[in-house]
Amino acid sequence: MEVPRVDDSTSSPVSRCDDMMKNLNLDLIQPSDREGDNSQDSSIAEKEDLPVPQNVKITNITCDSFKINWDMDCRAKDHITNYFIDLNKKEHNNSNKFKHKDVPTKLVAKVVPLPMTVRGHWFLSPRTDYTVAVQTASKQSDGNYAVSEWSEIIEFYTADYSTVHLIQLLEKAEVIAGRMLRFSVFYRNQQNDYFNKTSPSCGSRETQDNRMLPTVKDNSGSHGSPISGKLEGIYFSCNTEFNTGKPPQDSPYGRYRFEIQAEVLFNPKTNLYFGDFYCMYTAYHYVILVLAPEGSPGDRFCKGRLPALDILDNCFLTCTQEEEEGGRLVFHHAQDVILEVIYTEPVDLALGSVEEIQGHQLSSMSTINAKKDPSCKTCNISVGR
Repeated sequence: MEVPRVDDSTSSPVSRCDDMMKNLNLDLIQPSDREGDNSQDSSIAEKEDLPVPQNVKITNITCDSFKINWDMDCRAKDHITNYFIDLNKKEHNNSNKFKHKDVPTKLVAKVVPLPMTVRGHWFLSPRTDYTVAVQTASKQSDGNYAVSEWSEIIEFYTADYSTVHLIQLLEKAEVIAGRMLRFSVFYRNQQNDYFNKTSPSCGSRETQDNRMLPTVKDNSGSHGSPISGKLEGIYFSCNTEFNTGKPPQDSPYGRYRFEIQAEVLFNPKTNLYFGDFYCMYTAYHYVILVLAPEGSPGDRFCKGRLPALDILDNCFLTCTQEEEEGGRLVFHHAQDVILEVIYTEPVDLALGSVEEIQGHQLSSMSTINAKKDPSCKTCNISVGR
């Protein structure tokens, strides 16, 4: 791809330093290894005496952008027309080593004032380790490039989704939420050992004094979710069967079910937050909501990180006081998405009841560490997955 030309009207080192273009313009060239670049790419000429970027620094990191800055010998700046930026995911033992040949990682930018912002959802993903190196380049009259040596390699880690990105997910989820159905209980399915305090495996179920305790959320859902691996809570469900109005008899998590009246966990003193929207290569879509008692540690964690929902009026989960119901609290959930509700405080088992369900344990429906389908147009946004 042709690289944009730099305005030739700047003639001196001083004026070139002062009058660099203000807008970063990134184009792509085919990817290649840093070692042996000159021999593999005919558009790059022999190295000449161009300054090598020193003290490279990465700042202002988001889920899909970063700022980069470095030091250079000012005496040779008048020869520089472009910067080459080599950006790569850092491989780990469990990394996916497949790298599509049509997705370049080397960027070429016109000379601009530093620091400059590198942005692009198609090559940056949230919560991902990257390495970056820079070299300066001079475009020759024959269209080839003379380049400097590469800078040192710098590592950085991209951030979570911001509230702006989560609001985009929220808006997508609202489109398919469907009409609201009434419900009365939250429930949690587990194996019998989880609820049996005399079981030898009792210590593994995170309970204390007959209470279920919050644990750190797993990595299911969107890769950029700010609650994965950070928020502590207890998973509950509230979806009901359309024909019975009761919780389904099947579950992927176990045949024993703890049920608790909805008002114990969800009431006017509880704040409600949107956490995520995803699917797992199926037609089912999941919405993660967070219930946090006002002022609790979970509530403080969510404020500023997650979009807050009005408990009286939203598309997923509502708690309203109905006069015709004698002032009682009435609860509704969205019909067309599967809600995963995270309650951020301990729950005393004495506040509910445990019974065995009669349905099947559908292990394939489990969302534990489930990976989001990056190709789904319904639940993805235009940010690196």
